[in-house]
Amino acid sequence: MALAPALLSVLACPQDKGPLLYFADEQFLYNPRLKRKYPITSDIPNFLDDAATTADAAEATRLDEKAKAENITPGWDADS
Repeated sequence: MALAPALLSVLACPQDKGPLLYFADEQFLYNPRLKRKYPITSDIPNFLDDAATTADAAEATRLDEKAKAENITPGWDADS
């Protein structure tokens, strides 16, 4: 089951408070500014520090390219 659009519209990175990208097929939320990945388990995002991982340069590039190719956008606009 995918995260609800209403939930995505209010979720923010716990570190920089910015919007996140949702990779539904890989079950995580991603902060492209900090290169942080937050896992989703049983449809519940886990924002605890010990659960988050940092994407290395290759992984960050892959995720940035995938987001662009699949039109994955933040759940909300940080400039609004």
